[in-house]
Amino acid sequence: MKFFRKLLGREEAPADVAARLATDERVLAIATLRADEYSDEEHLVVTSHGLWLPGQEGVGHVGWHLVSKATWGNGVLTLVEAEEAETIGGAVLVTDLPPRRLRLAEPGRVPETVHARVEASIRSRHHRDLPGGGAWFVQRKVPGRDGIVLQVRPDPGTDVAVVRQVVADVERTLGRA
Repeated sequence: MKFFRKLLGREEAPADVAARLATDERVLAIATLRADEYSDEEHLVVTSHGLWLPGQEGVGHVGWHLVSKATWGNGVLTLVEAEEAETIGGAVLVTDLPPRRLRLAEPGRVPETVHARVEASIRSRHHRDLPGGGAWFVQRKVPGRDGIVLQVRPDPGTDVAVVRQVVADVERTLGRA
């Protein structure tokens, strides 16, 4: 059976992840993290819904709609995860967490699969200049849910009160406020 999974390009998730997958969640790629970075063999599991990452409190899940940026270079996958800070109508203000660097022992299809999934989650993106900087308005598909979410990511130094007002105006225009 394992031979046929490999032959068909299907990966088998580690037990700690497999037990937590949603019924409609498919494993797309798996990479082992470099042993010098972790005490136990750890994996990065890429699924149709997002990423399963090792952490201090076990394996955690990050949905594709919360991956702001992913870059690959020199054997390191660098991920920037967004955190939902506030909801205004149907829009969500997000802030980026510090980059997380994952050294992959054997990357396989992980880098290109992550890139493709992050890009596929984005339906549209627009940057608007505002006092002190600006903000990105990004419409994204949320895995496992119907519909699109509007995420707003203020640039560093941008007046968040102005961003809130612009978002409220956009929500009224869309008829969601």
